Amino acid sequence: MVARAMGDYLVVGVHSDAEVEQNKGPCVMKEEERYAAVAGCKWVDEVVRDAPYVTTMEMLDTYDIDFVVHGDDITTAADGSDCYQLVKDAGRYRECRRTVGVSTTELVGRMLLLTRDHHIRGSRSVRSPIQGVDAAAVADFSQGIPAGALTGIAHYLSTSKKIVQFSSGREPAPGDRVVYVDGAFDLFHTGHIEFLRRARELGDYLLVGVHDDQTVNAVKGSSFPVMNLQERVLGVLQCRYVDEVVIGAPYSVTKD
Repeated sequence: MVARAMGDYLVVGVHSDAEVEQNKGPCVMKEEERYAAVAGCKWVDEVVRDAPYVTTMEMLDTYDIDFVVHGDDITTAADGSDCYQLVKDAGRYRECRRTVGVSTTELVGRMLLLTRDHHIRGSRSVRSPIQGVDAAAVADFSQGIPAGALTGIAHYLSTSKKIVQFSSGREPAPGDRVVYVDGAFDLFHTGHIEFLRRARELGDYLLVGVHDDQTVNAVKGSSFPVMNLQERVLGVLQCRYVDEVVIGAPYSVTKD
């Protein structure tokens, strides 16, 4: 979103598995999944597959790119060199602040430590967090899973301004066929993107309900969800197939 706001057309280069493993380490997602995930982002205009890990002037010229945008965290290649030094020297580099608390390392840490301190506590009872559904009916989902330990891992907190920035702001037009789907949408991935794409094809306006942390935890148990409600809402809103989101949607769909 920040990079797109700096220009008129956003080209995103995605490295191959081989490039990432050589310069950084094992990939969490395979390259085809990463290509699809980036292509599904509504701020991305074009995806460059198998982009070089060290950005070159030749690549910029090939795709008619004016400048490169990256966060203020240092990125180095396997030999320790700055991946963006060439474009920096040419004056074709822009920098933005890295979003604290949003990283693969952070999410992997939550999974390994089984932390739940990133969950957002709502006003509803923890013992009966699912509206309209008997808690015993979903107990089997979490049987045999030990409770996660509380840790001090940092997490990202969104604001109303951030949610507005992610939202399309589009209302359904008269006569539009409105489609509704709901879920946890934890660790937003290509399966979610494909599901939302197909749902959007069924109508003209896609409304997505995202369950709150207490509901997801009651159903799945352990330390789930890995991402809290705010993070999951932003993950859904950035998808190009989604028009609007219901935050903390009820587990059971009613006529109301």
